[in-house]
Amino acid sequence: MQISPLTPGLGAEINGVDIRRLDATAINTLHRSLLDYKVIFLREQDINLDELQQFSRHFGELTQLPYIKPLEGYPNIIRVLKEAHEVNMGVFGGDWHSDFSFLEAPPRASILYAEQVPAVGGDTLWIDMAQAYRALPREQQTLLQGKTAIHSGAPYGVTHAPEDSSRFKGSIQIERNNPQADRETRHPAICRHPDSGELLLFVNPTYTIRIDGLAPAHSDTLLASLYQHCTRPEFSCRFKWTPGSVAVWDNRSTLHYAVNDYDGKRRCLYRTTIAGAAPRPA
Repeated sequence: MQISPLTPGLGAEINGVDIRRLDATAINTLHRSLLDYKVIFLREQDINLDELQQFSRHFGELTQLPYIKPLEGYPNIIRVLKEAHEVNMGVFGGDWHSDFSFLEAPPRASILYAEQVPAVGGDTLWIDMAQAYRALPREQQTLLQGKTAIHSGAPYGVTHAPEDSSRFKGSIQIERNNPQADRETRHPAICRHPDSGELLLFVNPTYTIRIDGLAPAHSDTLLASLYQHCTRPEFSCRFKWTPGSVAVWDNRSTLHYAVNDYDGKRRCLYRTTIAGAAPRPA
């Protein structure tokens, strides 16, 4: 394997590996690289959906996602699809988020395999939330210590649902306006990564609705400040998809964003999700 970092701390491409044929040493190297770089990329993989599931299981137990209809015959795979005719609409994952952070046990990791992508456009960006935490002003670190962030399945519920004009209405079948998605889940605003021990900022614009114990205006101002801070370019990496690319990312320590700049082009990827545990407080 050849490991090529994309930035000093976040993201690495790994070459010289066929993910259909991994021995114990290769699997350990992938695990170590994921811990070190938080998101890893493998290109030129020619796999089917069964092989995608087999590869995904090297990172943990597969889990189903709520509110998203899975692929027929593959309950642990969703197809992330936007057809060429689906224009002037939102895109699935088109805001900074940590996957399904409103669950009691958010996913440990997520995996995407690209079948068809535009020649230009449709990139994905990631943010390192450990770097973002370390760079916070000391007063904000102190303010957040011991605080609880309230998460909700906002895009799928009623109370915090996005405006109709900004919702993704394309080929992915998403359940909307489900009152159960409004249920609030409490997670530490600052978490400790269970494997690396790093402190992480665990809030995101899609699912975090407030900081518990703060007045609404104070909470809104603080969250807006945190989002502006953590999405600075120096905490990010960007990946240009090509057919056969695979991305694996640590959902506990990153945010990601699907760039919606490819109207008129078809983009089709397949995704699996690895079961996680409740975030650990700092």
